[in-house]
Amino acid sequence: MADTTPRQQHIIDTLVEAHDDLMQADPRAFRARFRKMAADPYAFYRGSASIFYSDMKELQDPWADEQTGRVWIHGDLHAENFGTYMNNEGKLTFDVNDFDEAYVGHFSWDLRRFAASLTLLCWQKALPAESTRRLARTYLEAYLARVADYVSDEKSDFSFGLHNAEGTIYQILQVARAAKRTQLLDSLTLVEDYERQFRDDGSIRQLDAAERRTVESAFEDYLETIPGQERARRRVFFRVKGIVGKKGFGIGSAGLPTYNILIEGFDEAQENDIILTMKQSNIAAPSRIVMDQRIRDYFLDDGHRAVISQRSLQTHTDPFLGYTTLDGTSFVVSELSPYKRDLDWEDLTEPGDMEPVLKSLGQATAKIHCSTDQDSDHDLVAFRTEIAITKALDGREEEFIDDIISFAEEYAAAVRNDHALFVDGFREGKITAVPATIPSP
Repeated sequence: MADTTPRQQHIIDTLVEAHDDLMQADPRAFRARFRKMAADPYAFYRGSASIFYSDMKELQDPWADEQTGRVWIHGDLHAENFGTYMNNEGKLTFDVNDFDEAYVGHFSWDLRRFAASLTLLCWQKALPAESTRRLARTYLEAYLARVADYVSDEKSDFSFGLHNAEGTIYQILQVARAAKRTQLLDSLTLVEDYERQFRDDGSIRQLDAAERRTVESAFEDYLETIPGQERARRRVFFRVKGIVGKKGFGIGSAGLPTYNILIEGFDEAQENDIILTMKQSNIAAPSRIVMDQRIRDYFLDDGHRAVISQRSLQTHTDPFLGYTTLDGTSFVVSELSPYKRDLDWEDLTEPGDMEPVLKSLGQATAKIHCSTDQDSDHDLVAFRTEIAITKALDGREEEFIDDIISFAEEYAAAVRNDHALFVDGFREGKITAVPATIPSP
């Protein structure tokens, strides 16, 4: 077995430190996660936010000051973390999604992470370097233009919906609009003896009486975390009709215990039942390098952190979003929505096709950094982010754009090398907590 290089050891140590508890609890799930990460550099990048932030800890950030260094950030902003959702006003919206890593930190971390992901994506599509730089510039210029709009209109309620989206974004919204709640319900449940229940399709785990009581108690606690106005206006019954266990299977969710909860919906008709997910929260990757005690002390736990962050970053968010604890472990609760569709880059292969999409993503990123809407229930960021960003750049916008693009090129090249080191380390059994193969009986 070849000796481990210092960088390879750093990759191994960082991944183990970030996920040790889950690795120990479910090494099989993490073996599946690591196999997905091994597929290509972009997949590795998506699953290794902890490594990105360990590198950010060493990076001197000239754009971070007392204010721009403590902005609400997404924490894991990459090219595939955008999609549709139904907001609490009943409007289909295209926005940033997946807030598992959201925290308070440098606004530029989100832009660096996104630009590096875009550079990796373009490399895998074999786009020329100059085309990739132009696409990154398109994203960053759109971001700065929307920040400037917020400076002049503090109350802007900008978002992408059916009324203003175009091209690829509009098509995704239309696909989401065509979805039906009954289709989701029929795929996961069935009706027997006039009552809807979960369908046993091999992916669920039935609970014994004790575990069900524990989950039901956690569900009652969750109800207290939904804003009062949401519970009043949604007219949802919240009567529990079924609970099953699940496991997270995505690159970022492997090993995280999850429950699906079937509840009585907007009325007693079977077609209006609602499925909620109760997923164990994780430690936000940026929190490992942000040492500000005011921030660290603000959150009760990571479920509370994820929910408060999402409400702060996303305009008119999921009305079912809340948090709870189960046996001392924090969980996030949200709707398993039929109207969620993720941005798919597979057919976006030419720069001309990607450019308008990136303009929209740049604006959407500015929105999560700058918007302050009624869902925000915090006082951690007590200033106007758009003004703080504008002051920090202070006429140096071109220098800022060049810095982010140069970083993205250099970091994407480093990720490609890190991916090779990760694959070699994993297949040679150097990540001892997650063996690369299952021993024969």
